[in-house]
Amino acid sequence: MPSTFSQAFPPTPTFTEKNVGSLKGKVFIVTGAASGVGYELAKLLYGQGGTVYIAARSSEKVDRAIKSIKASVRSSKGDLAPLILDLADFPTIKNAVNEFLREENRLDVLVHNAGLMTPPAGSKSKLGHNLEMATNCMGPFILNHLLEPILTRTAHAESTPDRVRIVWLSSMITASVPPGGIQFDEKSGSPKILRNAMQNYMQTKVGNVFLASEAAKRLGGDGVISMSVNPGLMKTELQRHSPKIQSIIMGILFKPPLFGAYSELFAAL
Repeated sequence: MPSTFSQAFPPTPTFTEKNVGSLKGKVFIVTGAASGVGYELAKLLYGQGGTVYIAARSSEKVDRAIKSIKASVRSSKGDLAPLILDLADFPTIKNAVNEFLREENRLDVLVHNAGLMTPPAGSKSKLGHNLEMATNCMGPFILNHLLEPILTRTAHAESTPDRVRIVWLSSMITASVPPGGIQFDEKSGSPKILRNAMQNYMQTKVGNVFLASEAAKRLGGDGVISMSVNPGLMKTELQRHSPKIQSIIMGILFKPPLFGAYSELFAAL
């Protein structure tokens, strides 16, 4: 019970930006960083001098986030850059990666922060996949695959091991998870679309754990650490599709996004 409670409601963090030295010269990509937990993480990394790519779908939201972060952290010697991609629209991922590789020759940390929870029933991606699974698992898998070469090159160039990391945002996978973690359709081999909206979301979060584990097996020998992390229960835009009364209760009980960002910061550094 204590472990479950602390996962749901994280205690006061013991690792914050005060424990982080200069990140000058380090390069980070944070998906979904135009708002919520990702925005707060980007602010923390930028505040310590890191180069942070704000990856999100909307150029307007990204530009607004960059202006807001720069206005609130005026003393930073870091850099902020846009990376426009839609995790559910796979061609945009490749375009964004190509753009990133034209600008950078290293990538120290990739944070798969973006996510979608309980969209309207029947929501599909442009290629016809379940929108939740495409956004939370398939898109991040493609992004990760395309960035693996630069991650491993960066790890090989580092004199200190274990500095290059991939962080996958999961959730409380001890709750509302369907039997087996992910239920697959026997005919198609694809994950089933479940009637229970929260179970459907939670099996994508189990998918993040599976992806983190598989990336760890594949890239660990090259000095890249891959891990999944439960950031705790936060009130963010992730719950925008929730019923109004549920959203109100979450706003009262849950902690602000900064606490989730501290969980990510610990995992990343």
